[in-house]
Amino acid sequence: MPTLRLLNSSTVVAISAGFRLHIAFLLAGIATRFIPYFAFALIMYATYTLDRALDCKEDAINKSELCGANRTIGLAACVTAFCGGTILLFLEGVFLAPFLPFVIGYFYSRGFRIGSFKLKLKGSLGGKNIIVGITWAGTIALIVGQWCTSMLTIGIIFLFFGLKIFITSCVNDFKDVKGDIVAGVRTLPAYLGEKLTKKVLILILAMMYMIMVYAIFFTIIRDEWVILLFSLVITIVFLIIYSPSFETSPSVFYRKMREFVISWESLVSLGLRACVTG
Repeated sequence: MPTLRLLNSSTVVAISAGFRLHIAFLLAGIATRFIPYFAFALIMYATYTLDRALDCKEDAINKSELCGANRTIGLAACVTAFCGGTILLFLEGVFLAPFLPFVIGYFYSRGFRIGSFKLKLKGSLGGKNIIVGITWAGTIALIVGQWCTSMLTIGIIFLFFGLKIFITSCVNDFKDVKGDIVAGVRTLPAYLGEKLTKKVLILILAMMYMIMVYAIFFTIIRDEWVILLFSLVITIVFLIIYSPSFETSPSVFYRKMREFVISWESLVSLGLRACVTG
């Protein structure tokens, strides 16, 4: 049923959001707090479901399984999740984070205007991927900032999640090139092609981890080497072997590879951490 697919399409993203925030808390040395994790999951569920509930040109091709879904029910689910997440974050003293994804989304769609100059992000090269990274990283940083007093630590966490999610969003776009080209959305895979995009992403990953090693060495963030090493290895291996043809492969392993790396990496890395640290 298309409506149920619409309502469930962002569930894995929401679960991943909670685990990503927990990793951010670990990097910042903040004690576990389940309410912000759940609230962040609700906010990201609302953000992604809203995007899928609104008809857009590329989704008619990239997410044809959602065609015919009751968009009103989808929007109602967005409002409910957003209100629930916002109330929970307000109770924790976090006031700006719930609104950031929607503010960024507005400027992404409408662009910026200063006098006669207008900068339109939607359709710009890599604009979609940059906005996804900033949305996640900015929301995470605002939540972490409620319990972390070091701006440098918050900045490193923002940088890590911004670049990491920029990379994973580019990976996710490998399968959507056809729809993005039709819609005029210039993601990196749509513009640079698969091979060159992979090389650019590996370069970004290498620079990001140089910064993370520096931050750990000078105790700007906690030494969560299991999580960071697993993330590095799984991302590099994936970039080397993944191909968009896997999406139509008869092998379940190949079809689920992208979903595992993007959505379940945080959970698996936390599980490995628990095993290694006891």
